[in-house]
Amino acid sequence: MSKNWIPSVESAAHNIRKRVLGLTIKQNGCYLSQALSSAEIIATLYLQTLDLAPSTGDFIPGKFSGVPGSADGHPAGHGGKYNGRGSGAMDRLIISPAHYAVVIYAGLVEAGRLSQDAFETFNTDGSTMEMIGAEHSPGFEMTTGSFGQALSQAGGVALARRLRKESGRVVVFMSDGEFEEGQTWEALQCLAHYKLDNIKVIADVNGQQVDGLTKDVMNIEPLESKLRSFGASVSVIDGHDPQAIDQAVRHTETGKPQFVLCYTDTSRGIPLLTPRKPHLHYVRFRDAAEMQEFSDFHAAM
Repeated sequence: MSKNWIPSVESAAHNIRKRVLGLTIKQNGCYLSQALSSAEIIATLYLQTLDLAPSTGDFIPGKFSGVPGSADGHPAGHGGKYNGRGSGAMDRLIISPAHYAVVIYAGLVEAGRLSQDAFETFNTDGSTMEMIGAEHSPGFEMTTGSFGQALSQAGGVALARRLRKESGRVVVFMSDGEFEEGQTWEALQCLAHYKLDNIKVIADVNGQQVDGLTKDVMNIEPLESKLRSFGASVSVIDGHDPQAIDQAVRHTETGKPQFVLCYTDTSRGIPLLTPRKPHLHYVRFRDAAEMQEFSDFHAAM
């Protein structure tokens, strides 16, 4: 298989990091480390691996106009439009960790599905480009709850697609912290019971959460063997290797939901953050001097 696509994905991943660092400097706060750990995953999914229909969302989304179910129905710019609404042969992408929204927006920009001008409205009053993504936010098929609910929702979609004899995959992007949630494991039992091999779960296993290292707060390892014991097919890869991501997502084991565990680094591409580990869940700058240091690094990227 040709590898000619890899440089463009690597460039997109670099740009995702640069964009999110720029917002972090501009707003003195953002979910930066999540962008650093998942940049290759998101870039590979949008630019190479997924078969998504063209976006039908506005290149520059309108202002927030109300939640689904309000008088005007689904508001303009409903987030799922940005991942396309194609035939049954097309893939469906469901984003689980809503705090990764800034990474998804940056990925949509790289995929030509969203304007850079729209990206600059991130976390501003009235914008649908919210810090915590919801069903009206670009790239978000649905609101996935406080945490860990997307796998249950995706399982329903996957079962419906099988009943309709649709060939398209249901792809879920997760964070590793969601494996601390009981609902994740309940959902997995359901996926395995119904033998839903049309669902692919890509997990950013970056090993950190708001209170520190995942292994210290609530250890989820050995994750691979736990998932296998629940009936899943599992691939374990370097989450910064686009080719490994692409190959793993394309793999299918008949009758089993598939999990791709992408082990990643929360300071990848920005070594200035390494001394702060493991407290990188949300990055703010301590003073003007530190902000200037990161601004200089951003300018040189």
